[in-house]
Amino acid sequence: MSEQVSESNERPTASIVIPVYNEEGLLQTAVHDLIVRLGEELPDLDYEILITENGSTDDTLELAYGLERKHDRVRVLHSPEPNYGRALRRGILEARGTYILCDEIDICDVDFHKRALGLLTADQADMVVGSKAHKDANDQRPLMRRAGTTVINGMLRIALGFKGTDTHGLKAFHKDRLLPVVSRCIVDKDLFASEFVIRAERDAYRVVEVPIVIAEKRPPSINLTKRVPRVLKDLAKLTWAIRVRSRQ
Repeated sequence: MSEQVSESNERPTASIVIPVYNEEGLLQTAVHDLIVRLGEELPDLDYEILITENGSTDDTLELAYGLERKHDRVRVLHSPEPNYGRALRRGILEARGTYILCDEIDICDVDFHKRALGLLTADQADMVVGSKAHKDANDQRPLMRRAGTTVINGMLRIALGFKGTDTHGLKAFHKDRLLPVVSRCIVDKDLFASEFVIRAERDAYRVVEVPIVIAEKRPPSINLTKRVPRVLKDLAKLTWAIRVRSRQ
């Protein structure tokens, strides 16, 4: 399939930002399938794909560079530390697109991209969140992962006054409008994405949720139990910054 790419001095319509860590078993197939589906379902979309690899200990980085050499639309960003939030933030900052689509390598949801871009280009939203916990969503992941989403969302509502149903995973937004929010985020790792959505909500940006269908393609690349202490630490930090210090 031929790929039409904008000139280097032109801004693509969309940048698809995908943080990856130890994804050698999924990366090539997922990116190839994403490019094929984008060509089929969004044939007129001028886009780039940013693979923002962070601290992988397998062959993920080498495979990512191979994709970059093969596909003109693919760019690779390498960060030595395993840090999802920092990798996502870097992808956002270095993206060239007018709109940024934050994806996950085990999702690559072109249907979400299509719906989100429709809302953004029609100026009906500043940010679109693909919610796994929306009442119309179809979350087919194992029970423990669904429970984890429920628990973290409950904590975000209690600690930070979050009013939505999901913060982590698929999201899309107008880059120039939301960059000031990105610049004010103070945590990285697992809670950067949550802080980003919550700050946008609190700043009265138009945050629109759409339900998604999601199934687990592989176990989490980082053990979920190892995330708990740092999530709690960052949640306390955010609570102080957003709910306490902002009132002083």
